[in-house]
Amino acid sequence: MTRLRILAALAVLVSLLPVPAFALSVMDPFNLPTSMDAGTAKIGDGIAYADGPRHKLDVYGPEQRGAPAPVVFFIYGGGWNRGERSDYQFVGRALASRGFITVIADYRLVPEVRFPDFLYDSAAALRWVQDNIANYGGDPNRLFLAGHSAGAYNAVMLALDPSYRQEFGVTMPILAVAALSGPYDFYPFEYGEVKEAFGSAPNPEGTQPINLITSSAPPMYLASGTSDPIVRVQNTNHFAERLRAQGVWVTTQYYEGFGHMEPVIAMGALWRWRMPVLDDMVGFFQRFGAFPSGVPYVVATPNAPEQLPEAIAPMDQIVSQLNAMFQPIEE
Repeated sequence: MTRLRILAALAVLVSLLPVPAFALSVMDPFNLPTSMDAGTAKIGDGIAYADGPRHKLDVYGPEQRGAPAPVVFFIYGGGWNRGERSDYQFVGRALASRGFITVIADYRLVPEVRFPDFLYDSAAALRWVQDNIANYGGDPNRLFLAGHSAGAYNAVMLALDPSYRQEFGVTMPILAVAALSGPYDFYPFEYGEVKEAFGSAPNPEGTQPINLITSSAPPMYLASGTSDPIVRVQNTNHFAERLRAQGVWVTTQYYEGFGHMEPVIAMGALWRWRMPVLDDMVGFFQRFGAFPSGVPYVVATPNAPEQLPEAIAPMDQIVSQLNAMFQPIEE
């Protein structure tokens, strides 16, 4: 079966399944072996960083590793109430293809927990990184955070509020943060998912990244699709303005005509031809010390898929479904 037929078959199957009961993940097409970067490997699988089924992580890296490599701790999104690390293998391998050791950790979700417990879980996973990543070829002194959607929020919060890291004794410096399609200023809470995750917070304004900015914040790369219906592009604009007002280095990137899920999907080899989000992110990390030699390591650079018109259709259908799964976070 050709790659295109596999993708088309998956797209049809996914379209027939009700959203709450997927037998397959809607992200599966992006994680097919032929859809991911070659020359990379999952070098840690289902490693426990604390007790409990949601406290496991995976580690990715180049197949050929030499000197200690920079580390990216990537946090996936899902409205704080869904998501699996296995859905983002393509992100782990994408960053590994550029020479990073990449860690993707599960965290507890609503309704099992509420704010701030999912942040504490990510901080606990960071402590595992601090203690163990050197055994996987990573340099804990070259740590970068990245995330998408709710995961972008989590990554930014870990960078802005040191109390989460202090709770777990995390002392690694965060050299920079890359946040895709993230919400940073969404109080008052108007929508169901947000109310459920944050509505019981004793200090709701303290849950907002835009209120926690200080001049000590690490450099930030903030990216958004200009047509994002879930987190409006103005959210990134306002956050960036406030960061700059505090003297924090900010790079903003707006991907014209794209929505909420496209920036993270475009990190993977299958959709990378649609926007340069991976190269933009890696270039930003390089500016802040990812590769002191000055030359990022590149395993593979995929070409656009063959028979482009046929390849686009099933992918666009899947992306539309993914975007439809989310409620708006803010107006």
